[in-house]
Formats: sequence, structure tokens, C-alpha cells
Amino acid sequence: MSKVGVDAGRRRFLTLTTVAVGGAGVVGAAIPFLASLSPSERAKALGAPITVDISKVEPGQRLVVAWRGKPVWIIRRTPDMLASLPKVDAALRDPNSDEAQQPAYAKNEARAIKPEWSVMVGSCTHLGCSPTFRPDHPAPDVDANWQGGFYCPCHGSKFDLAGRVYQGVPAPLNLVVPPYRFVNDTTITIGEDQGAA
Repeated sequence: MSKVGVDAGRRRFLTLTTVAVGGAGVVGAAIPFLASLSPSERAKALGAPITVDISKVEPGQRLVVAWRGKPVWIIRRTPDMLASLPKVDAALRDPNSDEAQQPAYAKNEARAIKPEWSVMVGSCTHLGCSPTFRPDHPAPDVDANWQGGFYCPCHGSKFDLAGRVYQGVPAPLNLVVPPYRFVNDTTITIGEDQGAA
């Protein structure tokens, strides 16, 4: 019987080729698997943070965006709007936002990180209707001492321009301030707290 010589170079080449093809197969299978772990577009719409360009919002205007299936209002308040806030404190149920769990930056008169910019969920805390934006004042059809704010047409709840609820209306709590942060002077991310990076 004759011995056949083993070609070590060929064996090494075949081993390396098999490993390379196997590795490419593993990577090819891993990419779709890892992509399936990221949230779907529907999941993002239901709760993932959203980034909003606020560069075109003029003083006194409101921008409405959707986050978690609810309207979120971004309002650029004027100096007159901000000056009206302390004028209604005595008529409010919770002027310091102590009754509901809110971010720390919502526990001030403006209920905001930057007083000029108000960010709140546009759903009445009574039954979830969307209040109308009524920045006009006076507005005797809403209240004799109306300084501007939000009026819920469903059951008559009233909120000031910081989303604080008036006394004697069906809504039990101030409008919700969602977690948010300023990315820069013209961009807000809603759904991430200001401590997030």
C-alpha cells in the first residue's frame, strides 16, 4: 500500500475558506435578528421619544404634535402671557403643581424648563377631551377674569396658560407636562427627561 501525501497548504486554505463562509453566514443571519430587536414604527409612535423642530413657532403660537397617541402642545409664550400667570393664582386649584406627579421642572409658575416654552399634553384631566386654546383676554364667555388659557368645551374645565386647573371645574388636576428636554435652542425631544443625554 502506498501512502498519499497530505497537502497541508490546501487543507489550511479549505479550513480558512470554510470558517470565512460560516462567519459570513452567521453575520448574515444576525443582522435581521438584531434589527428585529429595535422598536417598530408603531411602537415608536406609541411611546418612543419624538424630536420636534420649534424654530418656526412664533411668539403666541401653538404647535401640536402627537406622542403616545395624544396631542402634545408646544406653546411659545409672549412676555404678556407670562405676566398673566400670577394674576390667576388665587383662582387655581393647584397653582404649584403639588397634587399630581410631574417632572421637577413642572413645579414652578411657568411649569416649564424655559418659561417662554410650554410643553403639555393637550388632554383634559377630567375625561380626556382636548381643550381649545384661548389666548385671548378678556373673554367673558369663558370667565369674567380670563387672562388666556385653555377651555374644555366638553364639560367646561378651564386651565391657565401654564395648564394649571381652575377651582370649581370638573377637571381634578393640572394638564400633564410630559418628560422633555431641549436638544438645542430650536429642537425639543418629547419623551426623554432633561437629565437624559
